[in-house]
Amino acid sequence: MSKSQHIKTLGALKESGYRPRAVKLEIRANLRDRLKGGGPLFPGILGYDRTVIPSVVNALLAGHDFILLGLRGQAKTRILRSLTTLLDPEVPVLAGSELNDDPLAPISIPGQRLVAEAGDDTPVEWLSAEQRYNEKLATPDVSIADLLGDIDPIKAATRKLTFADPEVIHFGIIPRTNRGIFAINELPDLAPRIQVGLFNILEERDLQIRGFPVRIPLDVLMCFSANPEDYTNRGSIITPLKDRISSQILTHYPPDAQIAADITRQEAWTDRDVPNVMIPEEVRLLVEEISFAARASDLVDQSSGVSARVSISAMELLVSNLERRALATGDTPVQPRLCDLQMLLPAITGKVEMVYEGEQQGAEVVARRLLGQAVKKIFDGRFPEVGKEAGSGNEEDRGPYTRMIHWFADGNAVTISDEQPFADYESELYKVPGLKDLTARYGKGREERAFAAEMVLEGLHQHLKLARHDLDSQVSYKEMVKFQLLKPHRGAGRGSRDRGDVN
Repeated sequence: MSKSQHIKTLGALKESGYRPRAVKLEIRANLRDRLKGGGPLFPGILGYDRTVIPSVVNALLAGHDFILLGLRGQAKTRILRSLTTLLDPEVPVLAGSELNDDPLAPISIPGQRLVAEAGDDTPVEWLSAEQRYNEKLATPDVSIADLLGDIDPIKAATRKLTFADPEVIHFGIIPRTNRGIFAINELPDLAPRIQVGLFNILEERDLQIRGFPVRIPLDVLMCFSANPEDYTNRGSIITPLKDRISSQILTHYPPDAQIAADITRQEAWTDRDVPNVMIPEEVRLLVEEISFAARASDLVDQSSGVSARVSISAMELLVSNLERRALATGDTPVQPRLCDLQMLLPAITGKVEMVYEGEQQGAEVVARRLLGQAVKKIFDGRFPEVGKEAGSGNEEDRGPYTRMIHWFADGNAVTISDEQPFADYESELYKVPGLKDLTARYGKGREERAFAAEMVLEGLHQHLKLARHDLDSQVSYKEMVKFQLLKPHRGAGRGSRDRGDVN
């Protein structure tokens, strides 16, 4: 039985042996126990085990207020909210207290009066760890009254008090988080004069409202998040406030595609009620490479960052496209095709900010280029190297793709779609001579081998060996125009036939 079920009065609380402790000491003690036990410190936070998490742990062990500084989509808010796991499951407060008064040491005038009048019969309530966490998104219109409090004329009139009475104060969200954790997201967006109002809380741990001489000691862990871009575009953290925030911790994006894929697997809604919709691991990594390509692109504004939400949204759209195809064609199982990637553009264009050159080209054009770069990276790491250009007249060109490129040079084409039944999609791909044999060892089943075959065609396009044309949901691979100019220079027998094709 929890304490909250049988301790309802101050007297019962005293008999239980309860001893109050400051919130930072409470977090420190629970964190030390977690470290000794070897359990996960921040469940659901991936990729930060040797960087961000140790810094957060050190700040908490030191009793520091801290700020997480990083680009969008780097789990800053998730980390702040997970701090509640280091609080006690429940703590006692005076019933009806605005400031979560500790029953043994109330700080508010109403709380002190209640204890003086009721003694051991003073009613006690219990707060859960989640109830002790509050956060505020900083915007330019946030006021001191929102954060700290202000005079409440209605309370003064109702209770017939003068404005000189401290009990006419209506407390803001920070004092109402007393004995808990308070977080401010996007701190630079807070107006400088409002940031000044945080000085006393961070340094002296007291609260001052308007001209009241009353000083209310607060017990609160203050933590913040900020995006470096905000320092120049929307605002800045004033220097005295930065000085009072004891630790500044830098966050970052996942260091590799595998960790990024694990994050997306954890966050994306992919478990649908459609049977046999399968996403191979290779496709998961390919989706992550889109974000990595964006973070390395000169056309993308790197000061804004490329959020992990790009991959999460893209994966959810991919599963939706497979679900749509499964319902339309009746195929089972249903696995991704490379032509499905064009349906991921809505997840990219709205989340990736362009520099001037990128804006001139257009968001969709840049997004398609990022898709191509991601495919090219996977292709280059998985398939044989693309050699010299077929049709160049070089007799040494005997690579695994030569026969395929010559087939396209003869005027043939492959047209596939994300809406085709799998049998039609597969047979269309394998019209290309040598493609089925080349991809026979890539994949565990027909679907994965067909995906590999399509990746070969797209890889040849990215290496400028084939042309690609997109029309609605269809993708066609054809001969590159530049190879047509080379046809008259080939060998006599083959060259005469190719010239006939051109004419």
